[in-house]
Amino acid sequence: MNKQPIKIGVVAPACRLDPLVAEKVLAIAAESYPDGRAQIMVHPQCYLSDGHFAGDDAARAAAFVEVANDPTLDAVWFARGGYGSCRILEAVIPRLEEAARAKTFLGYSDMGSLLGALYRNGFGQAAHGPMVSDVRRHGGEAAVRRALAWLVDRDPAALEPSLAPGQKAAAFNITILGALLGTPFAPDLTDHVLMLEEVSEQMYRIDRSLFHITNHSAIRRVAGIRLGRCSDIAPNDPDFAHTEVEVVADWCARAGIPYLGRADIGHDVGNCVVPFG
Repeated sequence: MNKQPIKIGVVAPACRLDPLVAEKVLAIAAESYPDGRAQIMVHPQCYLSDGHFAGDDAARAAAFVEVANDPTLDAVWFARGGYGSCRILEAVIPRLEEAARAKTFLGYSDMGSLLGALYRNGFGQAAHGPMVSDVRRHGGEAAVRRALAWLVDRDPAALEPSLAPGQKAAAFNITILGALLGTPFAPDLTDHVLMLEEVSEQMYRIDRSLFHITNHSAIRRVAGIRLGRCSDIAPNDPDFAHTEVEVVADWCARAGIPYLGRADIGHDVGNCVVPFG
């Protein structure tokens, strides 16, 4: 087990973080690591508000670059998702320095845009996993403790259980990956097990996204696809009559991509960590 303090910077590239949420997570970290090994710095930008966003694009970009390039920090933990990280990709990736390459970056949902772009450009150790805001969910302390266990101790119990030694992997929200493909920020996922999850979408939208994803030439080079949880699926009228498993398995079969079964990821407190690569 690591005995050295791990300094974690929290930044919000999309939506605003409630200060009370941050306080609760800081308390959990202090309780979980009374020896002070989990040292969390919440950037003031997390509390800004500019309509939908935690500050305007320039403020969010500046805060992310500051935290990513800070040589005193070991990791960047994203505050929450929502929408907005894709709006700052062009502004931040060229400004990242050598200090960013050694950092762990942890988040999911909308943060997939940044994780994918970072992974493509060789910056840091990107990982799909719980964020600060997950403490708001029922039982959310478990997700926060899992994230801290990975960031501080690299605890293997925090990892998605199907991960295999020597097998590359990556994980994304379905909608986010679909938007990223075809842009200069999409990572090379050749020979990766690709894990996908979704939340609050109708089945026809999930189906349409899988059409786009599985017909992309880059995705047809993956080692296979695993499906995480698709939660809070909005109703169709008329009913779509096919489950998310049937949809993913069908599009995989059409594309010649192995469908490998389920993955323990999703927009919930059971969301496990999937390091990219």
